[in-house]
Amino acid sequence: MDSQRIDKWLWAARFFKTRALAAEAVSGGKVHVGGERVKPARAVRPGEHLRITRGQETWEVEILGLNEQRRPAAEAQRLYVESPESRARREAEAEQRRLLHAATPHMDHRPDKRERRQLRKLLGK
Repeated sequence: MDSQRIDKWLWAARFFKTRALAAEAVSGGKVHVGGERVKPARAVRPGEHLRITRGQETWEVEILGLNEQRRPAAEAQRLYVESPESRARREAEAEQRRLLHAATPHMDHRPDKRERRQLRKLLGK
């Protein structure tokens, strides 16, 4: 086996939980091969570079191997190598999200009637 459909590879490499989700992401322009948007049936080969966007995270990976079956995560991680710049950027963005979440005030309970009135007054409603 020297090539494989990109949606099947993304599923086998565990970037997406189902092939349908992988195909939807590829069709939606969330996956690029060599900087170009592709279709789900596009064949990929070892050595090609992918940019995968899932939610707020973006991976830039090089394909090292192909696998017809979805294997355990440890084996799936051997199918690709992520660029150091991509990993550093993803970790920095994750840290920013953590800091933003920690800085945002959160209530530990649902607002009661008085707090709801104060919220409506604050929001100008």
